[in-house]
Parts: sequence; structure tokens; C-alpha cells
Amino acid sequence: MALLDDIRGMVAARRYEFSRHAVDQTIIRNISVAELEQAIANRSAVIEDYPQDKYGPSCLILGFTSAGRPLHIQCSYPTRLLVKVVTVYEPNPNLWFDLRVRKID
Repeated sequence: MALLDDIRGMVAARRYEFSRHAVDQTIIRNISVAELEQAIANRSAVIEDYPQDKYGPSCLILGFTSAGRPLHIQCSYPTRLLVKVVTVYEPNPNLWFDLRVRKID
């Protein structure tokens, strides 16, 4: 829980940045900065952890906007001055059980 609490705190303090990929995805998927911030703050949970990610430790968070839109946000661990948002998307229910567990083909 400390990991998520630290990420929430840094996002609330606007101590985060977007990767180029995340910027592209927010535009393509029509996800606003406000929605990303809401999803981190509201009913969020770490659903996957990637401590050995090739670009540095990160995790996948499921959160919900104020309007109830579910978002998956992959971001770096809060070990640097800024949390990096790696990607953000609305999970496809055909690929996820309860938006939390990947379905396997």
C-alpha cells in the first residue's frame, strides 16, 4: 500500500511526467490529465507489479475517474523526483476479468 500511497501523493503534488508514448496515448484515447489524476486518486489499486521492467521498476494501476471511467495507468515507482507515466488506457473488458486480471487465450 505504501507504493500506491507514495504514487498518489506525488501525482496529487503534480510531481509526475509523461513518457512520449503516454502523451501519444492520451491524445489517441482522449484521456485528459484531469482524468489521469482522478483515476490515481479514486478507488485505485496496483493490479500488476513490474519490479524488473527494462526501463526501471513500474506498476499497473487500475483507477476510476470522477465519472466512473476505468483507466489503467502504468507508472514508475516513486523513487525519483518525478513519477513517470509510461502509458494510460481504458481497459478492454474482453481482455480483462473485472478489469483487474488479464485473460489468457
